[in-house]
Amino acid sequence: MPIYLDYAATTPLRAEAREAMQPWLSDEFGNPSSSHSFGRKARAGLDEAHERIARAIGAQAREIVLTSGGTESNNLAIKGAAWAGKARGHRIVASSVEHHSVGHALLYLEKFGFEIVELPVDRYGRVDPDQLEAAITPKTILVSVMAANNEVGTLQPIADIAQRVHRHKGVLLHADAAQFAAHRTIDVGALGADLLTLAAHKFEGPKGAGALYVRHGTNLLAQQQGGSQERYRRAGTEDVASAMGMAVALEMAVAEFKGVEAGLAKLRKRLASSVRSIEGVEETGHPTERLPSILSLVVRGVDGPSLAMALDLAGLACSTGSACVSGSDEVSHVLTAMGFPEEEARGALRLSLGRTTTAEEIDQAGVLLAQAIGTQREAAAALAASGAAAEAAVVEPSEAGEAGEAGEAGAG
Repeated sequence: MPIYLDYAATTPLRAEAREAMQPWLSDEFGNPSSSHSFGRKARAGLDEAHERIARAIGAQAREIVLTSGGTESNNLAIKGAAWAGKARGHRIVASSVEHHSVGHALLYLEKFGFEIVELPVDRYGRVDPDQLEAAITPKTILVSVMAANNEVGTLQPIADIAQRVHRHKGVLLHADAAQFAAHRTIDVGALGADLLTLAAHKFEGPKGAGALYVRHGTNLLAQQQGGSQERYRRAGTEDVASAMGMAVALEMAVAEFKGVEAGLAKLRKRLASSVRSIEGVEETGHPTERLPSILSLVVRGVDGPSLAMALDLAGLACSTGSACVSGSDEVSHVLTAMGFPEEEARGALRLSLGRTTTAEEIDQAGVLLAQAIGTQREAAAALAASGAAAEAAVVEPSEAGEAGEAGEAGAG
């Protein structure tokens, strides 16, 4: 069987979540906004999902806005907070390693006069809290820093950042916790963010389901109009099945956290040990403040996408970074922000583990990695040698021209 080590991109739907969704996909099909018995039953299921998601992160049900996933949650948080605060200020501060659903939303807002301040990160992908606080001015309305990076797994000091942000009256903090929620228990009170993004498919819930935690009293302008759903914060008929699947998956992730994380840390260490013996391979991300599920590498002397393709053909599924930019020529903005030259960043490889990953898979992955990297380097060296030989065999046009002119002069 192929080995799947791309859990940071998406996870399989766990059986318990699928089972919880089933009734709402068949018999209980009512619209939660309908007033008849079918609608009332659906509304009860939706309310239960709100309650269970909220309880899992230490929030209140009224603070949960159900969305179609992490991207929509991030867009609602960034744009909703920006437009709601526009009368007070126009400055937004964010890290340079945010997910594109945050970064591109900020670029969009920039077109409408918002000032976007991008914070640098260190070699490990972490922002400096002092530098962040220094970037906050009286015109700042929002700060956005992801809790855990989706490419290198680095954790940001969100609780510390929240304290600093809230020293400035009226400034909101948004934290993208899409990756964080899959591998850390969340207490929104302790974390301190005003807005927090969740994506169900990162913790074995259904794709197309997400949530945005909105601290009670936070002003947010809806970005989708048409109905009163989600307390007027997100119009549209709710997907009860996906909401219930997300709730169950999140509850189980929280309940199993300690055992699962300890196992993942051991497996990641095992894989990292085998990789360190390969010359020219560097582990990226923070050495200790990181998710136990992500092993991010820079492999020098190879092309990342070509290596990932070779590994896929050999039976190992992994990625070069975020699945959202897979297949493009774009170099990882995360690695370049961390100071890696473009040439090295092109050799990025991300292996991410999940609850069902086994030690046997990790050992086999280490073997396949060493083989594929060796083969790719040999191919690159052979290509470079053939190119050099071809260049040496070509006579420069200028030299050929000079020889011809000399011949003609002699004949005259």
